[in-house]
Amino acid sequence: MTTRHGGVSQPPFDSFNLRPGLGDDAQAVARNEAILRACIEAHPVWLEQVHGCRVVRLQAEDGLPGAPIHRADASVSSIAGIACMVQVADCLPVLFSAAGRAVAAAHAGWRGLSAGILPATARAVAEAARCPIDEVEAWLGPCIGPRQFEVGSDVLDAFAVDPAFGAQRFVERGAARPGKWLADLSGLAADSLRAVGMSRITAVDLCTVEDESRFFSYRRDRITGRMAAGIWLTD
Repeated sequence: MTTRHGGVSQPPFDSFNLRPGLGDDAQAVARNEAILRACIEAHPVWLEQVHGCRVVRLQAEDGLPGAPIHRADASVSSIAGIACMVQVADCLPVLFSAAGRAVAAAHAGWRGLSAGILPATARAVAEAARCPIDEVEAWLGPCIGPRQFEVGSDVLDAFAVDPAFGAQRFVERGAARPGKWLADLSGLAADSLRAVGMSRITAVDLCTVEDESRFFSYRRDRITGRMAAGIWLTD
């Protein structure tokens, strides 16, 4: 996963912004993408992320210049040299590996997470690798942390949580912030993976909002860049 360092973009996109169309200089973004390609020695395949639960299986043609961009929030690959990539700036990036035969990357905001993007990705990568789902490994990267992710009742509704009783992953703010809760996005993601039989889950304890020096954060800054998380097979 990238951080905000190592690129050429100017503030407030400083410096390794990897998403065009945010107001950053297009040439700077192109240069940042070139730096990324040189670092990973694989072809990054980007998605048009829509906070949904569609998973796409990448083909050899996805690694060619000018290939169409898939409208999805996760990709799976069993082809060496094609990198499954997601872009984030508070949402959770999740990388999957299965038996050394298939990999996947998923973008999990609360909408996609509540819609089932992670179980769908886990099943897809297990199918691509022809292995049981309990042999799939997952890495949960930096995201907005449980001390910063304030949500309303709509998010509790999406996860079918009764506000009267609460749940392990939601903490009510109390009288100072009525009708608001703090949500544990990474914890919810891990729960959703365990629910389909996965146990090989590694989660980092890094908050994109709190670590301004290292990470872009949309919740913190609004106008900001995007980081990338990716995974690929080598020859």
